[in-house]
Amino acid sequence: MVVCKRANGLSASRFGFSVSKRVGKATTRNRVKRRMREAVRMQIDLLVPGWDVVFIARPQISMASYGDIESSVTHLLDTARLRGAIESTSGKRTE
Repeated sequence: MVVCKRANGLSASRFGFSVSKRVGKATTRNRVKRRMREAVRMQIDLLVPGWDVVFIARPQISMASYGDIESSVTHLLDTARLRGAIESTSGKRTE
């Protein structure tokens, strides 16, 4: 996968998912998009607001498991510096 980001000036981040026909037939592309969406949804509370983010799938993703996709999404978000500090229940910020 590849990730592209741009500041949007809003109080929330927005996400898009691009899966071309080179990945496979419609059922494969839809399964990949669902897995990508779920991987982002699981981390939405950890993400820095104010960004437009697009994940672009590469053809090899059709053979990847959900765990592979989830770890790729996490790595890409970390590399793009879109995962922020987490507030603990004590009110202190931790990394």
